[in-house]
Amino acid sequence: MAKIHLILKKEDIDLEQMKDNKIAVVFDVLLATSTIAACLHYGAKEVIPVMNGEEARAISMEEENDCLLVGEYEGKTIDQFHAPFPLSLKEHVRDKIVILSTTNGTVAIKRSIQANKVYTCSLLNGLAVANVISRDHQDETLIVVCSGSSGEFNIEDFYGAGHFINHLMKNDLVEWELSDAALAAMLFYQGNEQSNVEILTNSRVGEMLARYNAIEDCHYVAKKDLLDVVPVLREDGRLVNEIKSMSDVCD
Repeated sequence: MAKIHLILKKEDIDLEQMKDNKIAVVFDVLLATSTIAACLHYGAKEVIPVMNGEEARAISMEEENDCLLVGEYEGKTIDQFHAPFPLSLKEHVRDKIVILSTTNGTVAIKRSIQANKVYTCSLLNGLAVANVISRDHQDETLIVVCSGSSGEFNIEDFYGAGHFINHLMKNDLVEWELSDAALAAMLFYQGNEQSNVEILTNSRVGEMLARYNAIEDCHYVAKKDLLDVVPVLREDGRLVNEIKSMSDVCD
């Protein structure tokens, strides 16, 4: 029986345990993993997650292709970068390589690289990722990583993880064994299934985004299963869309 474990914040990632035949699915609903899904949906060639602005600038200097620097640190847009808000990036990312730096989400992705495979997920693409996981990883242990925020638990990541796990449990291809944390996330989601907008906008990060006039982005990323995008981390550290359409997932 395949197992699902859940980590409540990126600081709890055990780098050694990740090596042992694990599949990682990383959540940063507000906003990194939502932004990644949106960028790939809008036509970005790939997204490179980095640890900080300095790494982003260094990679952009080495790239021969057209790059777009996107990032924030502790909620503030990095100087000379685009803000990592999905709606504002729509007109800028097509055919670009997006280099993304965020305080929590991209760090969580980088800390998960010892896993056999790393996916990123959000409310926007929960169903698409769940279908690929159920199809391709029926005998592997799944580590669902909630990024959290600066060492603290985030309710929106927990809710997004619960939404994803709920989809997995509805899929008949795999019988999953849930850890207590994974079960708690699913039950929390099921008890608040229609409260996605309220949970995101009333969260600590959601309130911060409202102060930055990004409330429309909160409403956008609260939409469930809108995008047929499955971001997967290649060996070269770049996120690309594993599917082109839902027919690829459901075959």
